[in-house]
Amino acid sequence: QVQLGESGGGLVQAGGSLRLSCAVSGDSFSMYRWGWFRQAPGKEREFVAALSGSGLTTYYADSVKGRFTISRDNAKNTVYLQMDSLKPEDTAVYYCAARVPLRNYARPAEYAYWGQGTQVTVSS
Repeated sequence: QVQLGESGGGLVQAGGSLRLSCAVSGDSFSMYRWGWFRQAPGKEREFVAALSGSGLTTYYADSVKGRFTISRDNAKNTVYLQMDSLKPEDTAVYYCAARVPLRNYARPAEYAYWGQGTQVTVSS
């Protein structure tokens, strides 16, 4: 099992940036694949970004492509989401999640472990 803890959320003006961090503890960091999701009030949880096992391939939702960057630091057991050019529609609770290999990276149901979430609010 792994435990995930997100941090770095907050209030930012449109056009600004935030970097979310997801600290991972428990099982070996390399056993899992990592993703970020978000959920706005009244909406379903949606895929934001994911990493392949090697960390060399990244996947993004069309709505964030070119603005968000997912990465990881194996030495620190941490996954990051760099968010630039933020828009009011990016406002949501952001979750870090872990899946086992070969699972669909974009489906929340494929992820076995989740953090508690961190609130991101973008003002216009």
